[in-house]
Amino acid sequence: MLPETATTPPPDEDPPIVRPSARPLMDWDAWGDGSHPASLPPGAKTILGALLRGTRHPVPRIPREALTLTPSRLTDDDLDALRVAADCTRDDDVRARHLGGKSTPDLLNRRSAGAQAAPDAVGFPASHAQVAGFLRVCDERGIAVVPFGGGTSVVGGVDPESGRQRAVVALDLTRTAGLRCVDETSLLATFGAGTTGPQAEELLGARGYTLGHFPQSFEFASIGGFAATRSSGQASRGYGRFDELVHRLRIATPAGELDTGRAPSSAAGPDLRELFLGSEGAFGVITEVTVRIRPTPAATAYGAWTLPDFDAGAAALRELTQRGSPATVIRLSDATETKVNAAVGGHLGRLRGCLAVATFEGASASQATAARASTAAVFAAHGGKDRGEEPARSWERSRFAAPGLRDALLDIGVLAETLETATTWARLGALKAAVTSALTTTLGAEGTAPVVMCHISHVYPAGASLYFTVVAALTEDPVAQWRRAKDAATRAILEAGGTITHHHAVGRDHRPYLAAEIGDLGVEILRAVKRTVDPHGIMNPGALVPPVDVPTAP
Repeated sequence: MLPETATTPPPDEDPPIVRPSARPLMDWDAWGDGSHPASLPPGAKTILGALLRGTRHPVPRIPREALTLTPSRLTDDDLDALRVAADCTRDDDVRARHLGGKSTPDLLNRRSAGAQAAPDAVGFPASHAQVAGFLRVCDERGIAVVPFGGGTSVVGGVDPESGRQRAVVALDLTRTAGLRCVDETSLLATFGAGTTGPQAEELLGARGYTLGHFPQSFEFASIGGFAATRSSGQASRGYGRFDELVHRLRIATPAGELDTGRAPSSAAGPDLRELFLGSEGAFGVITEVTVRIRPTPAATAYGAWTLPDFDAGAAALRELTQRGSPATVIRLSDATETKVNAAVGGHLGRLRGCLAVATFEGASASQATAARASTAAVFAAHGGKDRGEEPARSWERSRFAAPGLRDALLDIGVLAETLETATTWARLGALKAAVTSALTTTLGAEGTAPVVMCHISHVYPAGASLYFTVVAALTEDPVAQWRRAKDAATRAILEAGGTITHHHAVGRDHRPYLAAEIGDLGVEILRAVKRTVDPHGIMNPGALVPPVDVPTAP
């Protein structure tokens, strides 16, 4: 057992570790682990039929035995050398679980005929030292490395690309999962990077604490992945984005080790944590993460309101945020999303306008209820009607289920994909209109007029995020169909002054647009960092950093 209070261990020590319960493995070709197969709610097909235009082209799943993988390029000698550092396998069933992420194009590719591009092997290090040793072998032998947490990327962040290297391995961090130490005085906890969201909550909950980070990928994504992608959880209003929760990072790179964050704040030059928060495995492997924790709240209150329109709802959220809203979760759906969700849930006609839901945590029931009451007053001032608790409770019950519905929709020939951005409050309305128009025009031109839904789920004093869900009939070439729509939407985002990604990260999908956001000099800075920590360019080739000229390993 860990001591009741423990300080962060020196970087050259391997502290005791409390292991969590085993985590479920995601299916190779679908979201989730198969324990709860996705199924469309009653009446969903009827609603889709009424809303969508165009001929649908269903894309059925293929059986695992019909799957063909690209052959491994690693020699027996390579494998022997890698196994000195950590467990490693070329088993096809294992390689199939590491084909990439879980975007809709990823899922469509899993359903297609032909050989699937697979990693040449999968490594399973159990400690920082094993990760460092594995990277040394790969660097010496010209083998690319793709760090792999939960495999939940929706932007091509974990595709098994070898770049200029002769082979590529997926570095699965599952075996690093666990709680390494807890500092109850400073309210800090250190986890192995492969710890999933549920595992972290299990280990902290046993001590009366919570991390409070609940993105939609929560059930499968890892602590290291949260840090590497600047994840933002659904309770970001109350707990903050994940990068705000990070106190310390331990990182293994091909050039050596970094241990960043010895104090809660420092003026010792630029904060090196910022180089690796959002680095997406392109600079090295995050092996340990120390995060801020909080006591588990004693009570939670729920609230829901309908606003006359999206502008009124956004104005209410802006006022609440700039006042210092007491909400833990606060979300606003536009009229289309409100209508579709109500219809799918069997509540057609009961909710009109734009639905806002919120949760409020407190040390007591009265504290949580008081927070709800102060929020209700602001919504009322903006024309909001109180809808009680149930819409918020219903959202909470189903908040992790949406990604799995894409699989059932592909079965019946329906595209369902998401994209997200953020901007200032002053630009929010124009950005929403521009992205909606780009998606509607591009998909409509193919005869597949879409349903475009949008919500705000993350708010800041200066602005907010916009999260779009797009539903349309699948064409005969659905990957190209979505690529064209995503390109049009991303260009609209840039022209309207938004960011190309608020929390999904850059990966490979957003990389072509990165220079338009950070400038050519910004790209050169990223390349300079990569040349320093990854001189042979083995780390996650193609992700985040536009191609850079590097000498190959001898």
